Amino acid sequence: MYCVYAGHVSTECVLCLPSMPLVRSVSVTSLSGLEEWDEEFDLEDAVLFEIAWEVANKVGGIYTVIQTKARLTSEEWGENYFLVGPYVESNVRTQVELIEPTSPVLKRTIDKMNSSGCKIYFGRWLIEGSPYVILIDVGFTAWSLDRWKSELWDLCDIGVPWFDREANDAVLFGFLTAWLLGEYAAQSEEPPHIVAHFHEWLAGLGLVLCRHRQLPVATIFTTHATLLGRYLCAGSVDFYNNLAEFNVDKEAGDRQIYHRYCLERAAAHCAHVFTTVSQITAIEAEHLLKRKPDIITPNGLNVKKFSAVHEFQNLHAQSKSRIQEFIRGHFYGNLDFNLDKCLFLFIAGRYEFSNKGADIFLEALARLNYLLRVNHSDVTVIAFFIMPARTNNFNVETLKGQAVRKQLWDTAHTVKERFGKKLYDSLLVGQLPDVSKILDKEDFTIMKRAIFATQRQCQPPICTHNMLEDSSDPILNCVRRIGLFNSSADRVKIIFHPEFLSSTSPLLPMDYEDFVRGCHLGVFPSYYEPWGYTPAECTVMGIPSVSTNLSGFGCFMEEHIADPSAYGIYILDRRFRGVDESCNQLTSFLFQFCKQSRRQRIIQRNRTERLSDLLDWRYLGRYYIAARHMALAKAFPDTYIYDQHEPTPVS
Repeated sequence: MYCVYAGHVSTECVLCLPSMPLVRSVSVTSLSGLEEWDEEFDLEDAVLFEIAWEVANKVGGIYTVIQTKARLTSEEWGENYFLVGPYVESNVRTQVELIEPTSPVLKRTIDKMNSSGCKIYFGRWLIEGSPYVILIDVGFTAWSLDRWKSELWDLCDIGVPWFDREANDAVLFGFLTAWLLGEYAAQSEEPPHIVAHFHEWLAGLGLVLCRHRQLPVATIFTTHATLLGRYLCAGSVDFYNNLAEFNVDKEAGDRQIYHRYCLERAAAHCAHVFTTVSQITAIEAEHLLKRKPDIITPNGLNVKKFSAVHEFQNLHAQSKSRIQEFIRGHFYGNLDFNLDKCLFLFIAGRYEFSNKGADIFLEALARLNYLLRVNHSDVTVIAFFIMPARTNNFNVETLKGQAVRKQLWDTAHTVKERFGKKLYDSLLVGQLPDVSKILDKEDFTIMKRAIFATQRQCQPPICTHNMLEDSSDPILNCVRRIGLFNSSADRVKIIFHPEFLSSTSPLLPMDYEDFVRGCHLGVFPSYYEPWGYTPAECTVMGIPSVSTNLSGFGCFMEEHIADPSAYGIYILDRRFRGVDESCNQLTSFLFQFCKQSRRQRIIQRNRTERLSDLLDWRYLGRYYIAARHMALAKAFPDTYIYDQHEPTPVS
């Protein structure tokens, strides 16, 4: 087993964006330290296998990366691009069309493995680009687990405990992918040029075995977040300022993940090219995995362009009105604020209270509430927390609010119908209506009953659901501490929705995308966020967001834009400031946002949406192309040459 270190491609070249207004399209060549190729690589005899546990198997963010990138990669590699993942029957039934292998070499490979006791499936993944997928049933070969774990110990001195099911799956998946790649090379009539791109530690063992067996494979390993980094950050340590001080072996051992850490570190060191998703994660990987990434491969999105330039503003208005309807019901009896001067803020993601920054967001909301009250502001802020937690059902008071709102709407509609008929009859006979006679006693009785029905003896609920662990829930405990209980005196209201949004919900019937479009600001003050798809999604929808200099997205925007806040991207400093200072900075961002006029917010949304080109795979895909070319040149130096250029300085 040996390790190849490469020269480093810098991605710190700053994209020089012109002063306002920003041009609509950003040229590809202005995006990075990657210059135009002098001549394209000849990929006709090369084959790309992209291997990940989340191929056609949604677990986390890597699924989004692979799914959204597939169309671009399929266009580049055509019939020579294969995704490799685990066979999960429930996913295959809804996402994959099983077919016969199209390549004779691959057909021979799969037939040989199936006849040797494996179960390999081939098909098309029904997403954009319709890429080919090779799905491996790891459970079918579980009889080989002990033998392969013994071989892993003999080769690498890595022992995997019997009780860690995820690590056992990683061993099976790793040996089977290495078998697949080795068999493909053996079945090829001419020596093939294979590129194998492995994502995360779950797929990493296959890479280690490829190098040990000296297969003709150019290997790439991408870590989207280090294992140890996620565990350390969850433990309330000053992670980023003490990266160089950690005893990595001891820390991994204390958390009982040493075997997983060894698999991840071995894959990083054995790869021809090691990549990660952001500059901040590159620093983390250098200290925890002990290898500096060769290239940064940021995550992109398939940016949807609307036919009309301002259509996203219309979509914002439509979605906002649907959120306002929910607010009318939720705050019935306490609707003493102007909905037209109401701002919707939100935070969304996994329920990691500190890692995702929910703690600092709540503290900043308490301080913002004080500032708005002291300055007698007429703006009301409603902050949504969309973080799935354990619940047993909807809150009765919340459901009642929506029922009362609907009843009030029906009453108003009935009175309007009667009023309209009398007005019509009066105008038909050529008389101006007597307003005192158009509304009779019965109409007033109906309206009074509706008003009495909206009276409420309690304050609007904080949480929309009944929490299973109400007394120990971090968000609810923090709300109790800061005293934001949705009272009439408060200018900041909080709604905690501990469930994923769905258009079929009886409470807030909206998809996540529509909800984001209807909000005014996304707030993501994360402490640990290797990339950050949530602020990226806000940006492509034209919604301003708060991110941090500890998230990959925040670092990427700071590198590429001279003044991110002018484009609605607020970068919070959580690396070089204490918690209290960061909280004050976030409060300042929120207070300044609240002082903007409606016209200023519209202009800011236009500028935010213009940045969507930066996050499109059509541009960010070039980093992946560079990584593959670099790997081919290292593995097959007689056939491929990769000229590594220094980035051209941009003023």
